[in-house]
Amino acid sequence: MATKINAYRATIFHIHREPLGENDHRAYDFFEDGLLVTDHAHVLYAGDYSELKHTLPLGCTIHDRTGMIIMPGLIDTHVHYPQTDIIASHGKQLMDWLETYTFPCEKQFEDAGHSRQTAVFFIQELLKNGTTTAMVLGTVHAVSVQALFEKADDYTMRLVAGKVMMDRLAPHYLRDTAQSSYDESKHLIEHWHHKNRLTYAVTPRFALTSSEEQLDAAGALIREFNDVRLHTHLAENTKEVDLIAKAFPWSTGYLDVYNHFGLVCDRSVFAHCIYLSDTEFKLMKEKAASVSLCPTSNLFLGSGLFDLGKIMTYEIKTGLGSDVGGGTSFSMFKTMAEAYKVCQLKGVTLSPVQSFYYASLGAAKTLGLDQVIGNFEPGKEADFIVINPDQIPLLKRRISMAQRPEEILFALMILGDDRMIYETYVNGVKIPPLT
Repeated sequence: MATKINAYRATIFHIHREPLGENDHRAYDFFEDGLLVTDHAHVLYAGDYSELKHTLPLGCTIHDRTGMIIMPGLIDTHVHYPQTDIIASHGKQLMDWLETYTFPCEKQFEDAGHSRQTAVFFIQELLKNGTTTAMVLGTVHAVSVQALFEKADDYTMRLVAGKVMMDRLAPHYLRDTAQSSYDESKHLIEHWHHKNRLTYAVTPRFALTSSEEQLDAAGALIREFNDVRLHTHLAENTKEVDLIAKAFPWSTGYLDVYNHFGLVCDRSVFAHCIYLSDTEFKLMKEKAASVSLCPTSNLFLGSGLFDLGKIMTYEIKTGLGSDVGGGTSFSMFKTMAEAYKVCQLKGVTLSPVQSFYYASLGAAKTLGLDQVIGNFEPGKEADFIVINPDQIPLLKRRISMAQRPEEILFALMILGDDRMIYETYVNGVKIPPLT
């Protein structure tokens, strides 16, 4: 497509850097009457409308969204697309959830048609909720990941995904082998990694469902391809942690198992991380690994409450994850709301700016994508959303009484949902209305 300058007038919000405490006003911009200017796929600049309106080139198209809020597209750092159809399944904790719901559901993804149909619905649900980038688990079936990448590529969407590696403690119909998981993952990497805006993640489900040979194969892929990501689960549930200790009696802890096989590095994203020792947090910090916090699934499955205070103390890169289908919503606004409540129970005050950081720029850092997405710095890719608070009467009423930007942001994350997503732009292109 030919390059075209577009300008969007609205309230503009984005974050420059990690907030230093809950009252760090210099960490973000909030232009009440602002302007975002793009050259189709990239951001040119963003700022105050009165200062920038005279800089627009002749023929520039101005899209007036006065009264609305534009912010970077949100980023989901941990979600299971094959579990879309088991969201809101009743009454199980993690290990029983896998046996009762997850494994039977994932068997269906051996079928290419089912994978494609679910991928279409999943990608559209992300976009309808204002999520423009996600880190996603497939199933053990290579076709599941291929279908997902194909659909994301149709939208020129940034997506990080991988085939699950799982060769034990699962039904026979969902097991691969150490060798087949290596071969299939390598083939997917060679075909999809860095194709347009796609990234591959080596994806052992979690240490318990992989043999030592398979974990070693995962480590070999990480060493062989020096810019793929590593995506897995860590210390989500107390029963899981106990089983890990029995399965790997030589280890000093859960994270030590991954570290033994070369899976703890600056490209690693570990979901949950509820039950970690100080020694494990120190190792994660030393290796520059990242955490995905998943509050809605932790609450829904009764797994526990993450300790954000400790994660912040160790200065570990952090993003938020919806973790659908254990998670209960595709909305990162709902995810932020639940994260706030978990932090309240743990005695930590999570500010709205910190929350949006973990769903935008902070999440981009966990995925190694902060040089290209996460805010409106010049040159970054034009992934953004337009929010119309008037679509939710209670939210409209609450925002009308707000005195500060933080109050508006807090109302958005507590009361907001997909109804307020007026438009979603991916790589500078507006996504057509999704039913």
